[in-house]
Amino acid sequence: MSDHDAFLAAARDLLGPRGFTTDPELVMPWLTDWRGRYSGRALGLASPASTEEVAAFVKLCGAHAIPIVPQGGNSGMSGGATPDETGTAVLLSLRRMDAIREFDAEGRQVTCEAGVVLQRLHEAAADHRLRFPLTLGGKGSATVGGLVSTNAGGTQVLRHGTMRAQVLGLEAVLADGSVFDALTPLKKDNRGFDLKQMLIGSEGTLGIVTAATLRLLPETGGRIVAWAGLASIAAARQLLLHCERIAGDALEGFEVMPAHCLESVLAHLPDARAPLSGKHSWNALIELVAPAGASDRLDETVSAMLESALDKGLLEDATIAASETQAEAFWQLRDSVAPAERAIGPAMQHDISVPVSRMADFVDQAAPQVEDRFPGTTAVGFGHLGDGNIHFHVLAPPGAARGEWEANDGKAISAYVHDLVTGFGGSISAEHGIGQMKRDELGRLGDPVALGLMRSVKLALDPHGLLNPGKLVPLALADATP
Repeated sequence: MSDHDAFLAAARDLLGPRGFTTDPELVMPWLTDWRGRYSGRALGLASPASTEEVAAFVKLCGAHAIPIVPQGGNSGMSGGATPDETGTAVLLSLRRMDAIREFDAEGRQVTCEAGVVLQRLHEAAADHRLRFPLTLGGKGSATVGGLVSTNAGGTQVLRHGTMRAQVLGLEAVLADGSVFDALTPLKKDNRGFDLKQMLIGSEGTLGIVTAATLRLLPETGGRIVAWAGLASIAAARQLLLHCERIAGDALEGFEVMPAHCLESVLAHLPDARAPLSGKHSWNALIELVAPAGASDRLDETVSAMLESALDKGLLEDATIAASETQAEAFWQLRDSVAPAERAIGPAMQHDISVPVSRMADFVDQAAPQVEDRFPGTTAVGFGHLGDGNIHFHVLAPPGAARGEWEANDGKAISAYVHDLVTGFGGSISAEHGIGQMKRDELGRLGDPVALGLMRSVKLALDPHGLLNPGKLVPLALADATP
């Protein structure tokens, strides 16, 4: 019996028929990333039902030197949960671990397992008149473990921060099969390093997140969603500052998109309608919320905010959603930008950030520079202006072959965009992680000292390199394949 055969037999004995399979029909859907850019092969698919089973399985993999690729909802954007083509790794799905272990409504916190889907977490919080302050377009598939592992962002980062700010406690299985248990949250704890923060955003390369204790907030007493038409992204930046001055902490979301993005969405969604009658070069989606008992003052705040912005020439036109249905329709326009542009044709999609104060300048300068250097392309930026995170997409010339264009011209385009971002003092990954897509670019552009520290931590916690190999951590030059 080969070592692989011995491992497969032991894995079946350990996890049972529901917990481990090599059936190609069951494994195949999880071998390709959500965007369809990366595909690989795997020895099998493990689906443990508890932290104890995860720990035992990781020990088994270590004994047989089997690499592990952890996977949540498989909705990542950087190929971070896709195995390579060697077929030597095993997929480790956390989707069966979907229990909400404890709900502390009085303490405003919840402890849930890694496989809990974000939308279900939202619903559970709402049942207790609370809310989890992080959301994104893929809330129906994204899992808590994936959100923690990638330090996900979303549309509420402006006020509440990324996933890192929501995690109060963490449980994870390390490379040797030991369990790191720091689920109990403490307001003050000075016992050395905050190890849970090291695991957040590590993309399964240092440990496998199995559960998290998350903070919750009181439900909102009301919200108002507005849509504004603007002359430029520079005007959007000024409008953002104006809204922050007038609304303060009530301002929860501020998203921007150019006319091209809105037109793409309207063509993609047959029942969608433009919020404003006229056309504008840029659009802003603005959301304000109020605590229970203060929603009446929110109406006054929004009206005063928009009227004064119009008087100052910060916007060209604006409308306020007249109902929750219309508010959701506004948000659907924003959330549909990526699939609408994907339907047009190939594109290189960049999840980047620069200092908030420089974002408008970056978009104004980078878009024409990219289009000039790569004739026929169209560069558009949209997203979370308030936290400096813009999704900067470069659409291929008409007629470009999907797959071929990305592998050739697309790589040169991304390198050029990343150089521009670095020149602005920014980051090549704002909220989607590094995965395998940006690993080499991180190695090319990252600070050598920071990269050395990352490699040292990886070596210390995963000396045999079995946890999500080939992701996030750039190879040292001595280890790189010529």
